[in-house]
Amino acid sequence: MNYNECPITRTLEVIGGKWKPIILHYLAECPRRSGELARLIPHASGKMLTQQLRELEVDRIVRRKVYREVPPRVEYSLSPLGESLRPIMIAMCAWGDANPKSRR
Repeated sequence: MNYNECPITRTLEVIGGKWKPIILHYLAECPRRSGELARLIPHASGKMLTQQLRELEVDRIVRRKVYREVPPRVEYSLSPLGESLRPIMIAMCAWGDANPKSRR
């Protein structure tokens, strides 16, 4: 199997990156607006969060719902495909809990 056929490579192409797993973690709890995600993930710039959300939307992991209100409201949630990542996210949380941060 070559690199491009590796299922782990495909998974990391979709959920890899510094902020995507954290975004998915918060969206697994409930739908959220981008401003709420920005408050929950203060170290990520607004531009980076927007980019990561768009990539997750293109990969059909996240749904973007626009409410026709004044002012307009946009909410992000996990799609059914995104929901299928729940076991991976739960495993990552469990691993993080069992292995406290150590300094390199």
